[in-house]
Amino acid sequence: MTLVDSHAALAVGPLRTVPNYITAVRTVAAVTVGVLAIVSGSVGLMAVSYVIYWIGDVLDGWTARRLGQETRAGAVFDIVSDRACTAVLCVGLIALVPGIAVVALVFLLAFLVLDTMLSLAFLCWPVLSPNYFHLVDRRVWALNWSPVAKVANTAGVICAIAFGQHLLALGVAIAVVAVKLWSAAAVVRLLERDGRA
Repeated sequence: MTLVDSHAALAVGPLRTVPNYITAVRTVAAVTVGVLAIVSGSVGLMAVSYVIYWIGDVLDGWTARRLGQETRAGAVFDIVSDRACTAVLCVGLIALVPGIAVVALVFLLAFLVLDTMLSLAFLCWPVLSPNYFHLVDRRVWALNWSPVAKVANTAGVICAIAFGQHLLALGVAIAVVAVKLWSAAAVVRLLERDGRA
């Protein structure tokens, strides 16, 4: 089910679902291991925390779809948890690899501010999550929440850093900011078009 009726759009949805438990566990685990990595100065532990975060993020979404437990509350919980994980892990990377501070600043501002507002914009329409934003606007969805966009928007920067390509990582982060700014303007137009502004 991708669309929700107006009553369901106002309901928070069941909170005790398997995907939400996975989101909670992966968030606590990734943040805990990330903090341990910062305290111990371990790049290896930081890599482990990223793996926990990414696998958990894929698993909670897959489980939600597989079990038919997608809810708007679950989508918001996932979005908030992603920001908690990313903030700790990115700060950890800065502590462990100070040379990426500029890249991290650009990435964090884009992800924690622009992407958060864009990701929560789905709440203005009767869709279950940003994964279904193509029902509102296909271009905005393709640039932000399609499988390719999700990988490119986050993993592109991290992989470039992992391979020591800091200038490339900065270029990717700046490109992501440009996409997010364009998408934000497009969402504002959609809100006005649909009388939701």
